[in-house]
Amino acid sequence: MERRFQGTTDIELTGTGVAQARRAARLLAAMKPDAIIASDLRRAADTAAELAALTGLEVTGNPGLRETYAGSWQGLTHDEIMERHGEQYAAWKRGEPVRRGGGELETEVADRAAPVVLSHAEKLPDGGTLVVVSHGGTIRTTIGRLLGLESHSWEALGGLTNCCWSVLGEGARGWRLLEHNAGTLPEPVLGDDD
Repeated sequence: MERRFQGTTDIELTGTGVAQARRAARLLAAMKPDAIIASDLRRAADTAAELAALTGLEVTGNPGLRETYAGSWQGLTHDEIMERHGEQYAAWKRGEPVRRGGGELETEVADRAAPVVLSHAEKLPDGGTLVVVSHGGTIRTTIGRLLGLESHSWEALGGLTNCCWSVLGEGARGWRLLEHNAGTLPEPVLGDDD
């Protein structure tokens, strides 16, 4: 594994990525989604297409769900970023607002992605399910925004493994994170708001 920072670079899924997308689609189809939205970058759009093929739903693509634009970091490996931008990387990991490689701030990513998710969630029937196919950084910042967390805390949510997901639901006091970096279907938990 190269640990290459992709950002908004528009690359295709590898054979492994297609297999991961198909496995995730089989599981997520069992949740009977009502709508699917996705980043318009090929790797996310192709992942969403696997679920659409099983559900018969159309995918609504939206550039607001793209991964963080990371300027000169894009295409570099983790080691190359550390070597060339070590101070900037360390500041980002400390939770400071950093334009990685001259790109977007995490708050700017949330500013463009969270409204897309909310506008589609509002259109769902009661108890409906929206599947959002995006990218790790965008998903983390959007979840942080929806949960009302301070932006310096978003990194605490941790990353997402390829083709794993997070499950959010509406509780009595707003959005709740029910599962994170999941690769199995959610199970009810005692005490959940119903």
